Amino acid sequence: MVDVGGQADTTASATESPVQKSDAQWREELTPEEYRVLRQAGTERPYTGEYWDTHTAGVYQCRACGTELFTSSEKFDSHCGWPSFWAPLAEGTVRYIHDRTLGMDRVEVRCAACDSHLGHVFEGEGYGTPTDQRYCINSVSLRLVEKENADDVPSGN
Repeated sequence: MVDVGGQADTTASATESPVQKSDAQWREELTPEEYRVLRQAGTERPYTGEYWDTHTAGVYQCRACGTELFTSSEKFDSHCGWPSFWAPLAEGTVRYIHDRTLGMDRVEVRCAACDSHLGHVFEGEGYGTPTDQRYCINSVSLRLVEKENADDVPSGN
């Protein structure tokens, strides 16, 4: 479980990420908006992303490297304007960084494979999810791989 109130797990570092690319390579492979969010820890405007209101069965991958991160089974409607999940597909697929930018105290979520910014995780907001957590993830950080049968979608937790 993520300790949102205290120091987040920062054991993995960018140098330990399996996917290593230069800044020039990332700029070549990503659109300007993808680069801004994934590599510069930006945030897309609420209610503008491709997946904030999607209910399609499938697996959400990191748009930068293709690592499977979340599933539609853990996605829920938080009405915040970004895709929300109550857990990642597997704990090792994401890493956490204590984020004190913009005068806030929160926990950033990054792809463990390529160190790309995904969004933030919040705890104790009263959504009634099994983990009492909300992974607020930028749509531009994700790519949905649809599954024809919802039973084919893995469940993370």
